[in-house]
Amino acid sequence: MAANVFSNMRFALLLPLVVALFGCQTAPESSVPLSADVIIENGQVFDGTGAAGKQVDIAISGDEIAYVGAGARYRYAAETTIDARGKIVAPGFIDPHTHAGSDLASTDSKRRANLPFAFQGVTTVAIGNDGRGKTNIAAQAASASKNGVGTNIVYLAGFGHMRETVLGKENRAPSDAELGRMKAMMKSAMCEGASGLSAGLYYTPQNFAKTGEVVALAKIAGAHGGIYDTHMRDESTYNIGVSGAVSEALEIGKQSGTPVHISHIKALGPEVWGHSSKMIALIEAAQAAGQVVTADQYPWAASGTRISNALVPRWALDGGLDGLRERLKDAKTLARIKADMAKNLKRRGGADKLLITAKLGDAAVVAGKTLAETASAAKLDAIDMAVEILRKGDARVASFNMNASDIRAFAAQDWVVTGSDGSTGHPRKYASFPKAYQDFVMKEKLMTLAQFIRRSSGKTADIFGLKDRGYLKAGMKADIVIFDPAKFAPVATYQKPKLLSVGVEHLFVNGAHAIKDQKYTGALSGMALLKKQSCKIAVTLQPREQ
Repeated sequence: MAANVFSNMRFALLLPLVVALFGCQTAPESSVPLSADVIIENGQVFDGTGAAGKQVDIAISGDEIAYVGAGARYRYAAETTIDARGKIVAPGFIDPHTHAGSDLASTDSKRRANLPFAFQGVTTVAIGNDGRGKTNIAAQAASASKNGVGTNIVYLAGFGHMRETVLGKENRAPSDAELGRMKAMMKSAMCEGASGLSAGLYYTPQNFAKTGEVVALAKIAGAHGGIYDTHMRDESTYNIGVSGAVSEALEIGKQSGTPVHISHIKALGPEVWGHSSKMIALIEAAQAAGQVVTADQYPWAASGTRISNALVPRWALDGGLDGLRERLKDAKTLARIKADMAKNLKRRGGADKLLITAKLGDAAVVAGKTLAETASAAKLDAIDMAVEILRKGDARVASFNMNASDIRAFAAQDWVVTGSDGSTGHPRKYASFPKAYQDFVMKEKLMTLAQFIRRSSGKTADIFGLKDRGYLKAGMKADIVIFDPAKFAPVATYQKPKLLSVGVEHLFVNGAHAIKDQKYTGALSGMALLKKQSCKIAVTLQPREQ
């Protein structure tokens, strides 16, 4: 009896050791494997946290990541196995600032595929930036769900849309009743799943709003767990100056109790080159005082805007372009407008720094020429040429007015993430993420590959509160990019802005293979990513029609 007891005790003591030794071994091929759709093996996997890459495998089951670790092929049986040897495997990139809304709402399925972003490795885009986002979030999401989109969508409710809906283009403060209507629109948008409030205080009619008006709406965004996303009131010396605009953005965040996200952070124009140090100091002081402040940045030296936005004084745009055109008919007012336009052209670095990328309306311009070249061909002064353009339309321009030192200074901050501000006529829509990789990681060594991936995925997911995106972990949604580190590069240029980037070999959006062997598969597997709320308004998305 004693011998049996001793034997049992010895077995009990040895059992944990046996389990430890054999439990950590790869399951033998003869064991019954679990089912998976895709196995990605042999790649260098960066999980989005900023940690160094590891050579581990990933198993995808349905729309989720089922496993991250060694020996996936011994644990899972999959229909597809991808050998990612020599490639980078990362969370799908998240673009916090785009103008992809019209593409995603198009009747053309290829436009809805959002390929300019997909071929950069982007699986999620934010829309509604610069204060332009409509507040009918549920309707937008329902349309995306029904028709199918290529990338996931985060929605922002636009201050400009709300103000213009209630006040039109008038330069005045809202009444209490009018502000109440705007607040009701904001609350409805948040209850329907918006991720926050966006504003473009540089643009009219948003420019006419005082700080307190914005605070009132930002409070609602913050109360519902959202952010305040801002194209600041000034990025140069147009009105309150770029440092003053940073201070205003921080004050809006402080008064509203809402996290602040600064869009496409920059110091625009020779008069503010070098001001990045002041801007960074202001932001870091606010962070030290407890505020949540982040920003996004595109890696281009030229911004993208319109002649009207770049040159026309804000007061002359009361009533929009129609109001401007009426003012141009009066000789005295025209002289005042032209004098202010000349000052703004100086802020932009001169007419040879404005490259026309597209004409709008009936403007007599040719894309690919500078304003200086266009004026010379017409035998006009640059300001007179700009006025003639605005009499019949407008023009998109790439404005070459940023300093490389400021770009590098912002890029080095761990609270700055990658964004594109992707819009028609500028290569940033097609090539911002690979250009950031090439410039900041490969050429200038400003950051490691792990840091670049974090600022392009996990960090941005954190900003928007996306709990199941941005990281490569079991249970997360299977948004995954596989790219060749030797080939991931931009192709689009200012002269040819619509060329797809190269180097993305595979892209998965919610587990569906959107890019396979560098080719689009036709998948439209993106989702409307609605922020969950406890409001009484409920949003139910119907499955997409096949």
